[in-house]
Amino acid sequence: MARSTPTFDPKGLTIEQCWGEACVICHKRWPRPRVHVGRLPDDSRVFACDDCAPALRIPVQQTRGRRAKIRA
Repeated sequence: MARSTPTFDPKGLTIEQCWGEACVICHKRWPRPRVHVGRLPDDSRVFACDDCAPALRIPVQQTRGRRAKIRA
C-alpha cells in the first residue's frame, strides 16, 4: 500500500512533536498544530502549524467534519 504522506524519523523529533502536540517544523505548541503533514513509522500522525505547513509542499489532506443536519 503506497503512502500519500511522508514518513518522519522520530529520532529527530521531540516527544511533543511525536504525540502531535507541537508543530513538526517550528515546535510551536499553541495554537495546537492542525495540519496533518505525515506519519511516523508506527503510523502515528504528525502535524504542522498553519504557518509551516505550506513550506513542506505536501497536499493538505481534508479531515472529515461534522455533517450538517438536513431538516425536512
